[in-house]
Amino acid sequence: MLPTPCLIASDAHLGAAPPEVEHSLVALFDLARRDARSVVLNGDVFDFWFEWRHVMPRTGFRALAAMATAREAGVEILWIAGNHDCWGGDVLRRDVGVTYHVGPWRGTIGAWDTLIEHGDGLRDVEDAPYRRLRTVLRHPFNIWAFRHLLHPDWASAIAKRSSHTSRNMRPRDGGAGLRRVALDRLASANAPDLYVFGHSHAEALERAPDGGVLANPGAWLDAPRCLRIDATSIAVAELRDGALVAGSAMERHARG
Repeated sequence: MLPTPCLIASDAHLGAAPPEVEHSLVALFDLARRDARSVVLNGDVFDFWFEWRHVMPRTGFRALAAMATAREAGVEILWIAGNHDCWGGDVLRRDVGVTYHVGPWRGTIGAWDTLIEHGDGLRDVEDAPYRRLRTVLRHPFNIWAFRHLLHPDWASAIAKRSSHTSRNMRPRDGGAGLRRVALDRLASANAPDLYVFGHSHAEALERAPDGGVLANPGAWLDAPRCLRIDATSIAVAELRDGALVAGSAMERHARG
């Protein structure tokens, strides 16, 4: 269970984003220490993240430090792996202190029964080639070879070149495919109250026909927006001058 208020942000792509994107993410964690009890990072926080035994990327150090400070202040942080930062390990879990999770996450946020997925690979037809590639990229032998056979500088350069290509291949459907996935999730048996996704960089907050809610905070890379979840309500909020300004809230409906 994650306590509320809970803030959910996605797709900052640190390392490829302008410096002000990291500055605003640091400000979000500073605010969370005062005004939130949990934060969810729904994937692609970094444009590329990988951990070696004694080496880590220098990109985003301030953001990681802000996360560690928030954890020390008692803020729970759940990090859902995206397609750009799916190789997390001890640095994130032990040194920064976040709960790093690969795959879908199902749990409660306040009164909301919640399912969270980053969103990569979920469209049946369009994402089929990516799912085959993902099997290769996440295979244990290939991860071992990347870690042990390449110098970190060379490995990072290769990964960043490929990340640049992936980052600029945003869904041509403007997020419609993932919206259909979300509606299917909310119409299924044992559906959650709330389905949260990212990846498409397309902000969304919508009630499904059966009463559930689908939500995508959009990309932090594009604007400092997040979801703010309270015990029985959710809204899209924007960080302005160190404070969150929320739009119209959507209330939780009890599911039959």
